[in-house]
Order: sequence, then C-alpha cells, then structure tokens
Amino acid sequence: MVQLKTDSSIEAMRETGRVVAHVLAAARKAAVVGATLHELDEAAREVLRAAGAGSPFLDYRPHFAPTPFPAVICTSVNDAIVHGIPTNYRLRDGDLVSVDAGATLNGWAGDSAVSFVVGRPRPEDVRLVDTAFAALDAGIAAAVVGNRIGDIAHAIGTVCRGAGYGIPDGFGGHGIGRQMHEDPSVPNEGRPGRGMPLRHGMVLAIEPMLIGGGTDEFHADRDGWTLRASDGSRAAHAEHTVAITDAGPRILTAP
Repeated sequence: MVQLKTDSSIEAMRETGRVVAHVLAAARKAAVVGATLHELDEAAREVLRAAGAGSPFLDYRPHFAPTPFPAVICTSVNDAIVHGIPTNYRLRDGDLVSVDAGATLNGWAGDSAVSFVVGRPRPEDVRLVDTAFAALDAGIAAAVVGNRIGDIAHAIGTVCRGAGYGIPDGFGGHGIGRQMHEDPSVPNEGRPGRGMPLRHGMVLAIEPMLIGGGTDEFHADRDGWTLRASDGSRAAHAEHTVAITDAGPRILTAP
C-alpha cells in the first residue's frame, strides 16, 4: 500500500536527503586511484556518525540475499551494475564506479546513487554516465501529479534505449519513507499512461540502471549481492529520492 506523506514529513525527509548527499560526496572524494572500496565505506560511515544518522543498508537482508549486507554503501565497479559490496579492491585509473547510499534520520529514509570515473575517463564511459543522469532527469521530469508510474518508466526507458544501452530486467526504483523500500515499484521501462496515478505526497526513489553493451542480461556474483552485466560491459546507476508535489517534483537528496 502506498503511504502518502504530509508536507511536514517531506520536509523531514529532505533533512535525511541532505545527509545522503553528504555521504555520496564523501565517498566520491575518497574514490581516488589506489583507494580501497573499504575506505569509501569508512568515509561514508563517518558522515553518518557525524549527522547522528543510521544506515538502511547495513545488515539489510532481502529475500534473495544469502547474508546481511555488511556496509553502509554499495560500491559497484566497471561491469557491476548494483549492490556491490565494499572490499579491499584498490581503485585503478579509469575505473567506472557507482556508489549507492542511504541514510535514516528521525525515522525517515533517503536513498541516492551516483556514477563516475576515477582518474582518466574513456569517452564511452563518459557517455554512459551522462546517459544515466539524463535518464534520471527524464524520469524526474515525468514525476508530476496527474501522470502515472508508466510515464516515469517510459521516460527513463526512452533515454536508455535511444542511446543503445541495456536495462536489467526486474530492477528499478521504489517508494520510500519510513522504510527504504515501500510501494510502489518504479520500473525503468514501461508504457506511458499506465500504472498507478501519481499524487501529491508520494515519495519515490527513481533509479535508472544502464548496461553499456546493450544487453539486458545480468548475473549475481558469488557473494550473492553484486549484479554484473553478463556481457562484461560497464554499467552505470543514478538515483534520487523525489517527492511528488502539486508544485512539481522535488528532489530530496540534492546536495
């Protein structure tokens, strides 16, 4: 069931969203050539501690996971699409990194993700990352009162497919509020004019995921968490928590 948020609740979620933005900024600053993924996670933990915030990622265990998630951010590198576990892997020049972060503060959750290249980027990686953010922008622009979930999905899918990229089937955005994952689901591809109507007070995590080689196929790593592109191509992920209001979409995880 979709839980509509009051205006005061959206304001409270905005405070959580600011913490998420600071977490992502700290992780990105730490992501230099030679840094380990554990170091990115520690930078994120420090921001959460300083803000008095918790992590909805740490110890999270959905039905598909063999173990609870052991970190406060997901770090997905190169062909990893989402859910990468921070390890002792040292970042190399040209690595494409996606960082997904969340926070809980005063009972409200926030969720956001960025993708970027460490060191010297390849043009094809720049295009992939730029397209992920363009797809996110398109999805947010469609998140208006009177539209439907399918309009968001169609906007994202049109950008991704138009650039020749794949979309991992079955993974996309979601409602968010007291819990990190709430109804409704927000697919990254769909038909316009279909699905649940968008109403003032709905809060959604909109998150396009792109596979650079054009395939939609992926597989889970041996860790049971990390999803990788089956063709070995690089992937990108972009996400914001967005409130749907009568005045238009409001990005709650903006810096």
